[in-house]
Amino acid sequence: MNKKVMCAQDAVRLINDGDAVAISSAGMVGYPDYLVKVLEDRFVETGHPAGLTLLAGCGHGIPNRYSGDDRFAHPGFLKRTICSHPDVVPALRALIERGEIEAYALPQGVLNQLYRCSAAKQPGLLSKIGMGTYVDPRQEGGKLNSRTTEDIVSLTEVDGEEYLFYRSCPIHAALFRGTTADTAGNVTIEEEALRLEILETALAAKASRGKVIVQVRQVVEKGTLNAKEVAVPGALVDAVVVCENPELYHSQTAGTVYSPFLSGELRRPAEAAAAGEKALAAEDIICRRAVFELYPGAVVNVGKGVGSGVGPAAAAEGISGQITFTLELGAMGGTPQPKLDFGASLNADAYLSHPSMFDFYHGGGLDITFLGAAQIDGAGNVNVSRYAGHAAGQGGFIDISQTAGKAVFCTYFTAKGFSGSVAGGRLHIERDGAVCKFVKAVDQITFNGSLAREKGQEVVICTERAVFRLVREGVLLTELAPGVDLQRDVLDHMEFRPLISKNLKVMDAHIFVPGRMGCFD
Repeated sequence: MNKKVMCAQDAVRLINDGDAVAISSAGMVGYPDYLVKVLEDRFVETGHPAGLTLLAGCGHGIPNRYSGDDRFAHPGFLKRTICSHPDVVPALRALIERGEIEAYALPQGVLNQLYRCSAAKQPGLLSKIGMGTYVDPRQEGGKLNSRTTEDIVSLTEVDGEEYLFYRSCPIHAALFRGTTADTAGNVTIEEEALRLEILETALAAKASRGKVIVQVRQVVEKGTLNAKEVAVPGALVDAVVVCENPELYHSQTAGTVYSPFLSGELRRPAEAAAAGEKALAAEDIICRRAVFELYPGAVVNVGKGVGSGVGPAAAAEGISGQITFTLELGAMGGTPQPKLDFGASLNADAYLSHPSMFDFYHGGGLDITFLGAAQIDGAGNVNVSRYAGHAAGQGGFIDISQTAGKAVFCTYFTAKGFSGSVAGGRLHIERDGAVCKFVKAVDQITFNGSLAREKGQEVVICTERAVFRLVREGVLLTELAPGVDLQRDVLDHMEFRPLISKNLKVMDAHIFVPGRMGCFD
């Protein structure tokens, strides 16, 4: 009898009360959903394993759908979570906001790099990522509620420079997903959309004498797999579980059961990837205007939210081949996919591990990033992590926004109820949102405008009706959409008065007409 291939019920019994459990995933891309469901069922039936610490290097779930790490949202199941983006797991986030579990939200790249520290039994990670934000211990130290009191981030000095020190922690169980395993436990990922941090979490678990449990689609005989395609060797794996009902619990992304074009097995013809002409919405205007911030040869990151539409907008413009799009989750090249397929890239050129991509970002490899924004203030501070008591977290926002040469924040001008349309080459604001996004002071600092100005970072804010740039003196209004009134549609919906360019322009007319804009022509 093979000792590694077992049923899910036996596999999750390897997890004990009080264990620290690391799960590798990006949203639901790569999420071992079947394993976690069976683990949840065991807790509901027996009350064990209880008091777990859950480590989630990315947001693991889908908003408004019970999935992913929401399965841990039972009283007593968790003692603590160290995560980056609880916004996508509303049931678990509710426990955090009620103070029922301890919770930290750390930068996504830092969290993933900490897995390597745990694997090497290093005490932690020195980094400038997070300085001047709510992760900085001089602000909140990444703590999400009053129940959370232990300091896991501290300020230190090396050679006269300040750094943050992030403490690593032991990992007792690593759960992840592959496509195929052999009977010796070797795992390949041929149908997965990302490489993720599966090797790093497995190594971290082994360093702590922990268990490594993997969910796969199928098992083959030992010796069948190409050794160079093995992502995690069998020597590190304790349990292999074949997923029952893979269409439900082993979907490639939240929106696609399986596509060989998202896993890099095949390349979709370029003409099939281009979008046809269609009526434009306000969101399209934001992304189409943001495309004008690109330039040939740029290495670019696209984040979640409105900005995720920049990839398809560039593809429709026919300029994707002149830019290298990347995703913090590991895809290099290709066209980043929006919405339920976010995290995957169409026709990617290469797949880095999650921590390695952040090595590239932290080292200054990014020319431009396109990110969202929940609040912006007159100092150029941006908040995406907490507003109106909502503990959203930030994913890789801090890692990326602090290190990119240019940060482009893509957002609607107002929130909660805004509607607008495009007709006749003009923007028509039909109803403004009830929530002001340009505020006197952000609720929490996720991007520090003062630090950006000090180091000369280029910062652009693209909305459907106005464009701003961060200059030494503050936030400068530089462009208005055709059809927009400066006072009525812009200044009256801001809690601070921006600087106004003496050369205030109208946005390029091509943005408001369906079809190619010719921005590289």
